Amino acid sequence: MATPTGDEGERAVFRSYLDAVGLQGLASAEAVGLHTSEWYALSLITREGSLTSGELSARTGLTTGATTRLIDRLERAGYARRTADPKDRRRVIVEPVPDALDGAEEAVLPARRHIAEVMARYTPEQRALLFDYFRNAAPAFLAATEEIRKGAAARRARPARGMGDG
Repeated sequence: MATPTGDEGERAVFRSYLDAVGLQGLASAEAVGLHTSEWYALSLITREGSLTSGELSARTGLTTGATTRLIDRLERAGYARRTADPKDRRRVIVEPVPDALDGAEEAVLPARRHIAEVMARYTPEQRALLFDYFRNAAPAFLAATEEIRKGAAARRARPARGMGDG
């Protein structure tokens, strides 16, 4: 099989990279007994410190009902807890359970170790460039995610075409 060159080769490398990152996320979620949506939600909650259930719904793209079930599962697993918003008792805040996060942290140690080995091959200037890419690529991926979700919602909203519709 021929090795791709030029743009085709870059696309293949980038796709392999994205596939590997996704597969690592799947393995990490599986290692701690979570589904990928739960793993992602736990990452959001941990990074932010806490989120309202509405914010979590918006950030994950899940319906409010699906988000409630997701929070239920994170609570049962011991990774998150609901608290009342001190400013508005009607709002639910979801926060991580710090002592329970050790297992999740342990699941990502192999990735951190391997990536640290890769990053050690680069100069400080090259690492700065890589992190500039990460800083700018994350919002680009989030924007693409929103476009995909809107397109999928629009396709679901279209009436189904029957046989003979033309």
